[in-house]
Amino acid sequence: MKIDRLIQILLPHDEKFYMLFEESTRLLLKASIALKKIPDADAPTTHSLVKEIEDLEHQADEVTHKIYGELNATFVTPFDREDIHALASSLDDIMDFINGSASRLSLYNVKADSQYMRKLMAIIESQVEVIGKGISYLRDFKDSNTLQEILKKINEFENEADSVFELAVADLFENEKDVIALIRKSLLD
Repeated sequence: MKIDRLIQILLPHDEKFYMLFEESTRLLLKASIALKKIPDADAPTTHSLVKEIEDLEHQADEVTHKIYGELNATFVTPFDREDIHALASSLDDIMDFINGSASRLSLYNVKADSQYMRKLMAIIESQVEVIGKGISYLRDFKDSNTLQEILKKINEFENEADSVFELAVADLFENEKDVIALIRKSLLD
């Protein structure tokens, strides 16, 4: 018997954490899809999308609080407590960043029409999809190779986003002549 299989048998099979993490990633995906719609939206639709993302962020906060509550109430967890806390916190941070970006786009009346902004929004959506797949593999550690590939893909998306961001900043300073627009766009960070 492989050691991985033995560990799997001995681990608790409490589904609460897995279901909550999956709910968190579902909310993240909905928010990333709404964020991606903002560049093509008129002002009222943008306001509606920002409100939708804000509501999703509140729902995600509730899920995060449930995870923390379960963590405090559960003696034996399916994997390390610190890892559960870190994962919940990281998923919450992603949602906060999506919400903050959408709010600033609306608040500063920035038209998200640059190719770089669209590309970053697409990367966010793709990365959230892959994170959701990774979360589903946590439930069953039998396929650690696939989980490793998912983690590698998440890192590739991060590197791609860094490159796109650097190109966007260079383009902004090279081509943006309107100082107010430059300040608005720089506040999106």
